[in-house]
Amino acid sequence: MYQVTIKTIFSAAHQLRGYDGQYENLHGHNWTAVVIAESEELDAMGVGIDFVNLKKQTEGVLSALDYHNINEVAPFDQQNPSAENIARWLFEKLSALLNTKSVKIKRVEISETPECGAAYFE
Repeated sequence: MYQVTIKTIFSAAHQLRGYDGQYENLHGHNWTAVVIAESEELDAMGVGIDFVNLKKQTEGVLSALDYHNINEVAPFDQQNPSAENIARWLFEKLSALLNTKSVKIKRVEISETPECGAAYFE
């Protein structure tokens, strides 16, 4: 089994609805997204999935959030934009775009700060 990992950063604001504390107020982060794709086999070039393509697709999905108030972007206009929910959303979007018989998105990690984050995987 092979794993390929990419990391990218995006900037966005959010607020956690129903949170009893300062994080219910609108605030921003330089978020980090780490995406891990897995493949059982390598292609003829010796690659499971191209790093460049994985990062490009990830950044394409995240462009919907980058420099936005995440609370105004569907589905987070209805769902709390927690790191956990954003990780699941990105996992599902990338899985729909990139999963094949031989390549699967394995795990997505979203960090609000270098010390705090969440992951989603199946």
